[in-house]
Amino acid sequence: MARTLNVKPSSSPQNGCPPDRMKRLEHIGIAVSDLDEAERIFGDILGSPAYKREEVAGEAVLTSFFQAGDSKVELLVPTSPDSAIAKHLEKRGPGLHHIAFHVEDLEAELGRLVDMGYRVVVGPKPGADGKRIAFLHPSDSAKVLVELCADAHS
Repeated sequence: MARTLNVKPSSSPQNGCPPDRMKRLEHIGIAVSDLDEAERIFGDILGSPAYKREEVAGEAVLTSFFQAGDSKVELLVPTSPDSAIAKHLEKRGPGLHHIAFHVEDLEAELGRLVDMGYRVVVGPKPGADGKRIAFLHPSDSAKVLVELCADAHS
């Protein structure tokens, strides 16, 4: 039988941050091989169509966004066989690619995390949906690719 433990968020000097540094889950990124079919599926599941498609030439990816409450679902399909998403699909198949957290100050958060020993693998740089983005190395984050994103004007 599972037990539930009540744990208060830490704001101790051990992790050096108040519990609201990551403002919210911004989106989850899902690698897909057939964007039209994935849009149909997520349109059915979420009850509304994608609100936009956007090509990110620097990443060789075409994205499609769905609003899901205060967060989003981002579908990613490669536009080049050399892209990171194409390599992900080849190695792991379609599915979860990353989780993204919204931050107010991207550089400050990256600095804080780097000081704690986390490695940045990509960024900061322009991303889709009017964001500036950076990714943390998944080996440092429980084997999950974590994206930090801030509004481009931040």
